[in-house]
Amino acid sequence: MTGVPTSPQTRTDGPAVHAELTPVIAATAQWLTRAYPASGGAHAAALCEAQARQAVTVAARLRYPTAMDAALAGVAGPGGSARLDRLAGADDATAEALAEQPWRSWVDETVASWAACLLGDPGLADRAVAALGRAAGAVTGLAPTAYRRLLAPDAGDRRAAVLLRHPDLLAPVAALHRTGLLTRLTRGPALAA
Repeated sequence: MTGVPTSPQTRTDGPAVHAELTPVIAATAQWLTRAYPASGGAHAAALCEAQARQAVTVAARLRYPTAMDAALAGVAGPGGSARLDRLAGADDATAEALAEQPWRSWVDETVASWAACLLGDPGLADRAVAALGRAAGAVTGLAPTAYRRLLAPDAGDRRAAVLLRHPDLLAPVAALHRTGLLTRLTRGPALAA
């Protein structure tokens, strides 16, 4: 142990993540499902949300790999959804709407962009989850089944998230920080479990 305080970990529909990331993951997944809503009723919405949450969790773990990274993100704040709202053409991107929806301040633009990359490119999603697995090490490992809806969506998942997984619709958001994700995956994240 290096003397750096470790943060408690929590679960967000998959392996444990640092507790400081929980509001970021929840808000960013909510933003994605509002920007690219489910096709269908409540069941479709739940399937769409599960896919968004898994993609955002992978992206957040890659973006903030250590307890220190997660703690700093909690202190500095993730930045909010304003630019993403403009890119996605959201009607509620006004200052008044943002004031009425404080969860939007917890949206992390980079995490949303990386999640959009993963949702629109199955090969990239496989690489990202594999990178997390390698970083977690042989002892703890990372079962790809923890991210089944992201990696291997069934027909129902695909129908529910047709907008959320459409590469052309995701392109403006994915393009924001795709280079950073590719760099992270190329050099390998220095993740701490």
